[in-house]
Amino acid sequence: MPRELPKTYDPAAIEEQWAEYWVRENLFHAASIGESADARNFTMLLPPPNVTGRLHMGHMLNQTEMDILTRWHRMRGDRTLWVPGTDHAGIATQMMVERQLAAEKTSRQKLGREAFLERVWKWKEQYGSAILDQMKRLGVSVDWSRQYFTMDADLSRAVREAFVRLHEQGLIYRGSYIVNWCPDCQTAISDLEVIHEEQLGKLYTIPYGIVGSNESLLVATTRPETMFGDVAVAVHPIDERYRHLQGESVRVPFIGREIPIIADPWVSPGFGTGAVKITPAHDPNDYAVGQRHKLQSINVMDETAHLNEIAGPFAGLDRFEARKRIVTQLEGQPGFSVKDHSHAIGKCDRSKTVVEPRLSKQWFVRIQPLAEKAIAAVDEGHIRFTPEQYRKTYDEWMRNIHDWCISRQLWWGHRIPAWHCDACEQVTVARETPEACQHCGSKALTQETDVLDTWFSSGLLPMSVFGWPDQTPDLATFYPTELLVTGFDILFFWVARMIMFGCHFMLDVPMPDGSARTLKDAVPFREVYIHALVRDAERQKMSKTKGNVIDPIEIVKRYGTDAVRFTLATMASPGTDIAFSEARTEGYRAFANKIWNAARFLFMQRERLYPNGGMIVGSIDLATVDRREGVFLTYPAPNPEIGKQQTDQSRLEDRWILSRIYTTANAVNTALEAYRFDEAAHAIYQFFWGDLCDWYLELVKLRIESENEQDRTLSFLLFNAVFESSLRMLSPFMPFITEEIWHAFYDGHPPARSIALMPYPFSGRKELDEGSEAQMAQLQSLIVSVRSARKDAGVPERESIPILLRAADSSVFEQNLSTIQRLARVTTFEIVSQLPEGLAHRATPTFDVAIVYEKPVDTKAERERLGKELTKLEKEKENSDRQLANESFLAKAPGSVIEGIRRRNAELTTLIERTRGALGNLPPE
Repeated sequence: MPRELPKTYDPAAIEEQWAEYWVRENLFHAASIGESADARNFTMLLPPPNVTGRLHMGHMLNQTEMDILTRWHRMRGDRTLWVPGTDHAGIATQMMVERQLAAEKTSRQKLGREAFLERVWKWKEQYGSAILDQMKRLGVSVDWSRQYFTMDADLSRAVREAFVRLHEQGLIYRGSYIVNWCPDCQTAISDLEVIHEEQLGKLYTIPYGIVGSNESLLVATTRPETMFGDVAVAVHPIDERYRHLQGESVRVPFIGREIPIIADPWVSPGFGTGAVKITPAHDPNDYAVGQRHKLQSINVMDETAHLNEIAGPFAGLDRFEARKRIVTQLEGQPGFSVKDHSHAIGKCDRSKTVVEPRLSKQWFVRIQPLAEKAIAAVDEGHIRFTPEQYRKTYDEWMRNIHDWCISRQLWWGHRIPAWHCDACEQVTVARETPEACQHCGSKALTQETDVLDTWFSSGLLPMSVFGWPDQTPDLATFYPTELLVTGFDILFFWVARMIMFGCHFMLDVPMPDGSARTLKDAVPFREVYIHALVRDAERQKMSKTKGNVIDPIEIVKRYGTDAVRFTLATMASPGTDIAFSEARTEGYRAFANKIWNAARFLFMQRERLYPNGGMIVGSIDLATVDRREGVFLTYPAPNPEIGKQQTDQSRLEDRWILSRIYTTANAVNTALEAYRFDEAAHAIYQFFWGDLCDWYLELVKLRIESENEQDRTLSFLLFNAVFESSLRMLSPFMPFITEEIWHAFYDGHPPARSIALMPYPFSGRKELDEGSEAQMAQLQSLIVSVRSARKDAGVPERESIPILLRAADSSVFEQNLSTIQRLARVTTFEIVSQLPEGLAHRATPTFDVAIVYEKPVDTKAERERLGKELTKLEKEKENSDRQLANESFLAKAPGSVIEGIRRRNAELTTLIERTRGALGNLPPE
């Protein structure tokens, strides 16, 4: 007997226990050896959430889509591996711990580096697993035995190896360049970590006194506080206003430093006065001008963006306070002016502090040689982007890429493996801590204090999680991965860098058979799927300031994980953002109830039919079945011969439901292959709720209660089999409820430890029965039409009535009279050539039906109903005509779509004619 299900479905009562079961049983482990040699691989990496993180709706969407794909591939027989892990998140984690220290009235500087790092590791052990614990609770089917942290010993070794190799190849260098400096984080950040916001600022015109003259040169700037680092004033070479001043000098206000007036074509004569200050240490364009003219660079700010001693009377002031005081002291001077000026301000993506361009000695990756291989990998088709538009975005960025600043002035992270010699001031880069300087032999070495950008270690993950730089069985089996699912926001931070590193380093790793690896197999993944953003119900971006942030854990507590997953799936279409709505989630919670109640009905019927047991639960031979071919219906039967009879059904509804489950399974498979999660989820929903529960269940209820034992048995067993297959089809989308019901279904005798390890439904063309589907659609249409007409005519719900039918072919109705009588509450129907006037009726493209009921039809209401119907049909026909007349649309749309529109257009013509006729036949009011 199946285990009894509680009357009411309660997600909280089942989800946690199954989540724990999946982890405890290590169900989702993928071995690199010992499995079928011809099994196809499906491998993915989870985009590692920050160790500081908590689950948000973006994570929920990403993990839902990845889990659906992972479970689906596993059920299809692929060697499936989804690798989880977390990122050490250098800046974020260090800031988190520093806030704790500040609350304790201390700082990292007071602790010292070693003690501070010990504190961070303790924090990580205490709080760093929160997001992974949330993932476990949500049941994601990752291989937890392979869980990694980006600062694990093996991954740290890979980082050091990559750095040293790149340095040996001349692709890593150290130099003084303008970097984006965050005064709050007190570290350099990459261009990608800077958010540019258009703001209304000020343009200041400042008089610089001309040396040897009583006149002044009016210089335009947006940042007067950096004037103390000025080393020149530049004008355009052909600007006639200043040609006579080229080669002269001016004095910097307040400090009197004499600086030259130079000519450079970079200057725009139309900006401000056409004369601009050159401050190489605090502006990237000025730095380039300074390099061309061999000018010195003078840094006037410290790490916190306070002016240093070079600023004279303004030393020690914050940059913005210094600006205010400078402007105050300049006011009233001849030529000084201030006007509004709109320009882009760069802010740190993490702290939101205005970024300070700052001359600093940093470590860089010479990126062009790596970028060339990464561009070729995509151009040659070795990596595909979905949606396709992101390939162009990727390509444009890669072709305009700048060298990558990889050093960060932090303590938490992978410390750069470089040692500075106190004796010769040279740098030694090594895989292990050197005993002496490789240049002079001195032992007076000090390791570089900077750490690497977090994305350096993350960029190596597709290789390092499988053991690179060693040639391991995992690396041979699972590299390259098949798919990366991620958001657009880290396309350049992470995706591009993984492609560059993979294409660079893996070309040196031979293939498992010993042959040389080509670019095709050096890529880190075959495909990148960029998922959409999750917005609120009004399609607004979620933000704390707007107060519209949705906590997925709270939503899960209210509706259950399966309902939230299914909501996201039904709205997940490539390139389309998701407007998340709790109302939709509530609807899919009702869907879970529907599934639960259908299972309870099935189990109650099984207990009624087999009160003493004796039912042989059919199963699938998992050792021999080809999961990518064939039909996966399970036929539990008390007698194997009866089970065999089910493949030759004489009843329309049985042939129809078999064809429908196969059609639906194929549609779901096709949709998931194209990442159309929405189409797949809608197909399953329509089948389970509509076809199986609303129609087939109602059709077989009386047969299950029949006196005819064979009819009763066959109808029940087919419903039993279809229901079990439906659970497997639904399982990747709603894993908890399907696992609970499936185990109850096979009480004590499941063919596998989990439904997630069963085959996914699939069929070939031979199992489809388009004729039966078309006939059943006709039958459904008639039943729905009669029900609608009954409602309009006010027929009591339990009263059966006769109907009149006009149809070119009525055979399907005549053959299924009992079904019509039962589901539409009809006594008899008569085939007529013309429907009498004054009866409530409905028109379709293939038949017209009227109900015979004594209560006179409300002519006014019927005229109003038909009028609305006609307007609706005419509007649809107008849109259809417009599409079919659009040559551009016809040239681009798939043939099947065009054919469907033409077919519907013909139906609309018929329906409009019949509706107009029905209006004309109504008696006057």
